[in-house]
Amino acid sequence: MKSLPLTVFPRTARRRSAVKKLRTDERVPAVIYGRRRAPQSLELRLEELEKLVHQSASENILVDLTVEGEAADKRLALVQEIQHHPLRGDILHVDFHEVAEDERVVITVPVETTGEAAGVKAGGILELILFKLKVRALPKELPEVIRLDVSHLEIGQAIHIGDITPPPGSEILGDKHISVVAVAAPVTEEEEKAAEAAAAEGGVAEPEVLTEKKEEGAEAAPAKGEKGEKGEKGEKAEKKAEKPEKAEKPEKK
Repeated sequence: MKSLPLTVFPRTARRRSAVKKLRTDERVPAVIYGRRRAPQSLELRLEELEKLVHQSASENILVDLTVEGEAADKRLALVQEIQHHPLRGDILHVDFHEVAEDERVVITVPVETTGEAAGVKAGGILELILFKLKVRALPKELPEVIRLDVSHLEIGQAIHIGDITPPPGSEILGDKHISVVAVAAPVTEEEEKAAEAAAAEGGVAEPEVLTEKKEEGAEAAPAKGEKGEKGEKGEKAEKKAEKPEKAEKPEKK
């Protein structure tokens, strides 16, 4: 991966109001961090960042940072993340991950296909299963994109991670048996009708009315003003039975 030059500036603005003013002046707040140095707050011109993004072939960007006013050499870094406003899409912040030229790093690289698969010509459907792959390499040997020639694929065939020849100096990570791209058989008219019928039959299920179940062995309580199965006589008999018997008088000696 070719590194692109970029000039940044030390940033002193920390508070929310100061950072907001920074963006109003068309400057973007940023931070650079890595294992060998402490994180540092930066800022850069919005115009320079947009130009950098347009020049890159993919979302992975390697830059040679020159920090204005510092005598240190250029700092090699990957653009780790560019944060955008969720509604307007404006660039809000940039994270740089500083790396060393002799340090192997892992990034996700987008996958692109080239050619027209033989199976597609026969009516099949090309399916891109993995849109990105993890790749490990030295910073300047990282690929910007992984291109796969699919012209030889017939219906039912696939390209797995283990089938891909990695770019020179790099290693593709992941289970070698996982499919990256495949050609699936076309869906027949009968299968489409069956799927539509199944969806129509499913419809919106009616809510099930659940009734509260009585506990086993429990009897329904009698309504107000009603007596139980034993009636009034049964109740009086029970009350009478509940009275304790009189204790017997002790015998006179």
